[in-house]
Amino acid sequence: MRKCPAFLAAAPLALALSVPAAMPAAVAAPLLSALTPARPGPDTVDFADLTWTEIRDAIHAGTTSVIIPVGGTEQSGPFIAVGKHDVRAMALARRIARQAGHTLVAPVVAYVPEGGTAPRTSHMRFAGTISLSPSTFRALLVDAAESLRVQGFSRVVLIGDHGGYQRDLRAVADTLNWRWHGRGGHVLYIPAYYDVIATTFATWLRQHGHAAGVGQHADLSDTSLMLAVDPALVRTQALRLAPLPTPAQGVYGGDPRQAEAALGEVGADMQVNAAVAAMQHDPTGQNPD
Repeated sequence: MRKCPAFLAAAPLALALSVPAAMPAAVAAPLLSALTPARPGPDTVDFADLTWTEIRDAIHAGTTSVIIPVGGTEQSGPFIAVGKHDVRAMALARRIARQAGHTLVAPVVAYVPEGGTAPRTSHMRFAGTISLSPSTFRALLVDAAESLRVQGFSRVVLIGDHGGYQRDLRAVADTLNWRWHGRGGHVLYIPAYYDVIATTFATWLRQHGHAAGVGQHADLSDTSLMLAVDPALVRTQALRLAPLPTPAQGVYGGDPRQAEAALGEVGADMQVNAAVAAMQHDPTGQNPD
């Protein structure tokens, strides 16, 4: 192995020492930041697991896409934990980022519109749900995306694991794409990540003998997806022994009692593949090879 010449190895230190002590911090900080040598980061796509210098270096090396996974804290019947959407969105976003390449995953958005509080509507009728107003939710996403753009991410990808806010995700994407026009940023909202569950996956389940299990919420589809991603969040034993759950329990249609991880893996693969395809065919061309 060839050694770096001594004068090159010492150059960053010498330059750093040459920065005057009296130089204003606003001037010195970027200079010293530029002199900080790049180091290989850990093998992770999680934004939150990296240091700021590792994120900076990843951006400089071409990782200019970032996924904001949107989950939600809501009741999902007596047999699935309320963090269902958060865990699934984060786990699948990691798979999407690795397959798409040059992509990091921002922390999951766990607070989303889930119904009103006065009076209590939709999922807010049950304990275990946390809700935001749509305007607050949209503002949160706009600010988060803008924070990512100004540090160098040229594409912000929005995926949502819950149906109630899909129109909000589209509105945020439209707003920011108008605002960012000509400013080096783009938002890609991927509705197919969510839509594939009620269409392609539901059709697949029906074709494979599970038509009676398919409903709208906390059904066989929902429960199987959770078993595939994190079975610890499903109360499997209690579910197997339970009578058919009802809407009064927060289960809207279908029958989750025959849910299986193997079924959920099919649906999860569909979600990941749909999102990766959308990123690869993004007309902005901001997904490097």
